[in-house]
Amino acid sequence: MPIVYEGRVFSVEASRRRFPNGEEHAVEIVHHAPSVVLIPVQADGRVLIIKQYRAPLDRETWEFPAGRVNPRERVDDAARRECEEEVGLVPHSLEKVAALYSAPGFCDEQMIFFLASDLRTPPADSPHKPDADEDIETRVVTVADVRKMVAQGEIVDLKTAYAVTLLADQDGGGA
Repeated sequence: MPIVYEGRVFSVEASRRRFPNGEEHAVEIVHHAPSVVLIPVQADGRVLIIKQYRAPLDRETWEFPAGRVNPRERVDDAARRECEEEVGLVPHSLEKVAALYSAPGFCDEQMIFFLASDLRTPPADSPHKPDADEDIETRVVTVADVRKMVAQGEIVDLKTAYAVTLLADQDGGGA
């Protein structure tokens, strides 16, 4: 498996693979650790979204919090950590609601979606803070607000647009 690029976030393999029909083809594969996507839901049914700068788009985007699962880290621990780092609250209830591949035509990243609820303030000595390159703004909105933001093009992040569909039965706060 020849890795032609190894970076902080992903690596790229350029090789040949034998396909199910027996033919061999050249492939380029982006290898990326699994990620967690959090849908933080407050007791009243409203959700938390975040705004942060995304360098590939050279703009800020509104989205649900998400992040990579670190090596040897349990997926549910990554979900709790990312929620705390990005919205400053610890979910005491996590429910895995989906696990999908982001772009299986060229990337092996699996996105694992969690409903995060029973959100509580972390202990004062918690080590979990936003990453150095994250300048995050948090907003509490209704599910209807998120759907409207997607429809109006204010949310352009596909994982967030999909995640809101998982909230069909959670239209709290005026959806």
